[in-house]
Amino acid sequence: MAVLRSVMFNVVAFVLTGVMGVGALPIRWFMPGRALAYARLWSRLVLWLFRSICGVRVCVSGLEYLPKSGPALIASQHQSAFDTLVWMLLLPRPCYVMKGELTRIPLLGPMLVLTGMMPVERAAGARAMRLLLAGTDKAVADNRQIVIFPEGTRTLPGEQVALKPGIAAMSSHTGLPVIPVATNSGLFWGRNAFVKRSGVLHVCIGPAVGPAKRLVLLEEIEKSWRALEQDWVQ
Repeated sequence: MAVLRSVMFNVVAFVLTGVMGVGALPIRWFMPGRALAYARLWSRLVLWLFRSICGVRVCVSGLEYLPKSGPALIASQHQSAFDTLVWMLLLPRPCYVMKGELTRIPLLGPMLVLTGMMPVERAAGARAMRLLLAGTDKAVADNRQIVIFPEGTRTLPGEQVALKPGIAAMSSHTGLPVIPVATNSGLFWGRNAFVKRSGVLHVCIGPAVGPAKRLVLLEEIEKSWRALEQDWVQ
């Protein structure tokens, strides 16, 4: 059953993405200010398909810790493509820190630029940090909620990797605290996995930590994640 559901989801989501990718052309040409709203619609539809077809119930806790408006820093675990979609629905004006190469994907890339996402060329070394902080300043001035995945890549459920220092630099630079988020999304929509699993997918949002010195803040984020993970372990 899981395989059949996964085939159906992947086919329908692929067709939807293709159709909306072509439909984004008029947005790019004539209504660039509607790009974020269009991206939110696409995310909403893909996640609806994921829940409906694959039998997944999404449980979000800690919504009270998210801002209703204004700038914020969100440090989320990253296990799945799901994590790159859900924040479109949970935040009023999300801005993702993402790999620069994503902007070069046909149809999708130009829309990512128009929606105000923050591409970072990770191979650029020290220049990448300067660009990250410049992008952070722009997003904060625009009252965007910045979502960053400090692990730097998708990880397996339960896997622990050293966090990248970008989030600490952003917090120190802006004076904003960091809202930690833990998830078990990889159990249901795994990294590079064709088969999607049914069950209860948790997104657990915790109280803000920091700002603090780099190593202290990264340690506080890790501790918060471990505590939040207990929500679905118990």
